[in-house]
Amino acid sequence: MAAPQDGAAPAAGAADPKTAAAIAAAEAARPQNGESVRVDSWIWAVRLIKTRSLGATACRGGHVRVNGERVKPAHALRVGDEVRLRHEGRERVVVVKRLIRKRVGAPVAVQCYVDNSPPPPPREAVAPAGLRDRGTGRPTKRDRREMERLRGLEGLSSSRRDAGNRP
Repeated sequence: MAAPQDGAAPAAGAADPKTAAAIAAAEAARPQNGESVRVDSWIWAVRLIKTRSLGATACRGGHVRVNGERVKPAHALRVGDEVRLRHEGRERVVVVKRLIRKRVGAPVAVQCYVDNSPPPPPREAVAPAGLRDRGTGRPTKRDRREMERLRGLEGLSSSRRDAGNRP
């Protein structure tokens, strides 16, 4: 490899050959001139969602918006579009920087969009409801009712009682 001339800095990612190879693979996955990329395929390729079928389901359910409008899975994306995705209890807001069709590694995927999402809630704020300490034994009826109340299953205990008292 030749040294940079005239004091120019080496290309970003050239220091790590794995990253450079991944970027080259992403460039190969880029659509050709005139081709478009489906929104469900793109959100899967940049790792916003686990599978392409989940991306299509999210689009059909109205959880994906492009430039403020609900879109179908086959909607064509362009560079500069704002994609809003509601997934797993939070909203992701990203701006498309690069179009790709194939799934790439996480370090390369983050270079394909600008993330404008609000920060996720702190983990302490989301306390799991009804978890008991190990070794505390079987819950009492009072404990069970408290756990059901926290989980929002209040009507369940009365229906259980009624099911056992049938004539």
